[in-house]
Amino acid sequence: MQLTGIHHLTAVTANASGNHDFYTRILGMRLVKKTVNQDDVSAYHLFYADGEANPGTDITFFDWPVEREQRGNHSITRTALRVAGRDALDYWAERLDSEGVSHGGVVLRDGRLTLDFEDPEGQRLSLLDDGGEGPATPFDRSPVPAAFQIRGLGPITMTVPDASRTQRVVEEVLGMRLDRTYVGIDDRQTLVFAMGEGGAAAELHVAVAPDLPPARPGAGSVHHVAFRIPDGDYDAWTQRLAHLRLPQSGPVDRFYFRSLYFREPNGILFEIATDGPGFATDEPLATLGEGLALPPFLEGRRAEIEKGLKPL
Repeated sequence: MQLTGIHHLTAVTANASGNHDFYTRILGMRLVKKTVNQDDVSAYHLFYADGEANPGTDITFFDWPVEREQRGNHSITRTALRVAGRDALDYWAERLDSEGVSHGGVVLRDGRLTLDFEDPEGQRLSLLDDGGEGPATPFDRSPVPAAFQIRGLGPITMTVPDASRTQRVVEEVLGMRLDRTYVGIDDRQTLVFAMGEGGAAAELHVAVAPDLPPARPGAGSVHHVAFRIPDGDYDAWTQRLAHLRLPQSGPVDRFYFRSLYFREPNGILFEIATDGPGFATDEPLATLGEGLALPPFLEGRRAEIEKGLKPL
């Protein structure tokens, strides 16, 4: 019973239309699900992924009318997006320049070529060369050439004042393993925890920053990170968290996947999510994201929900 990698990451935007433009037009990702926050139906929940909406490729956003994040620790501070090869990074540097998106240079960090940039609301992102490991499913209507498209999520970096309690939870509860350490951004000592077979799609990076104040969530912040499990392991994970008496959500059916939620000792929200049944459950694969999708328990409120949403 193992986590197999990053499932998705959910962040916050205060500008749904601008967010949609950036992630689909500039980054070339596919909007694979346009739905609502199931706990706050006034807010969009937008999912951007690869050509077939595979688990591990989704960066998602809640649309809330909030001020910008105040950066600090006790938060997820950088999301890596995987691409294949130095040529891809050179392409992206030119593309970001042409779109007026500021970015750093290509650097070698933790043994991988990386290009740092931010979205218009300050969401901290990196394009990372994964060496072409594993399958990729390009989107045939992306403005980005298939060879250079984003292949999926890479390592997720969280920043905490003290990693010891987080380490205990990710190792003893989640079964991750400490793989290595490196000196990361701002000379922060960073611990790398691997899941499953490891690699860029299956790592959590924990940066230690005792000098930073706590972050205040807002636009540009990350709400939570989700880790992948096979569908058949869900009941066992539910029982495991209950047996450990860990404060947690209990089973939550999100219709597209099933989830469990809990906070690690620094207050960062973790989710465990099944790979299935997937986003083509209620829409044809060919037209994912083209209309507002609602899980069955919200379908009866469609007219009310649609009235409250801004057009993208």
